Amino acid sequence: MVERQVNGITVRIVQGDICDRQADAVVNAANNHLWMGGGVAGALKRRGGAEIEQEAVRQGPVAVGEAVATTAGRLSAKHVIHAAVMGQDLVTSADAIRRATASALALADRLGLASIAFPALGTGVGGFPLRECAGIMLEAVASASLQTLTCVEFVLFDQAAYDAFAAVLREMR
Repeated sequence: MVERQVNGITVRIVQGDICDRQADAVVNAANNHLWMGGGVAGALKRRGGAEIEQEAVRQGPVAVGEAVATTAGRLSAKHVIHAAVMGQDLVTSADAIRRATASALALADRLGLASIAFPALGTGVGGFPLRECAGIMLEAVASASLQTLTCVEFVLFDQAAYDAFAAVLREMR
């Protein structure tokens, strides 16, 4: 684990399964219709229950870059925040990742949450480069104006993703 203070917030880079995190909210790398298929979404649905997807879909579709919150079913978290990082074409961009990250942070703050756990948005089915994603997401945390969030975790499933995020966090000023 790598940990550092960024903008008054504890930022942690953790290798593991986001479904196991004890954060107030875990983030789903969502499509704008909020259907939960494979990747992080599929894992959250399998572990937390189909009600997470049902509740999300009732709030969609949303614009790419927006986020909505649902309950977390059987997960340890209180909420799942669905950050729409791509449309139905499953294509993402730097701008979509930036806006989705900022939207998820702002929503968690509005909900009065203290902690949130993110996956690497858009790097799975979206195919976005890991290191570039890390820079975008960590910069979004550094530039956010937050009142209640005190801990932001980036929970990366594999070694390559962990290494990319850890390197970018270490390089931040």
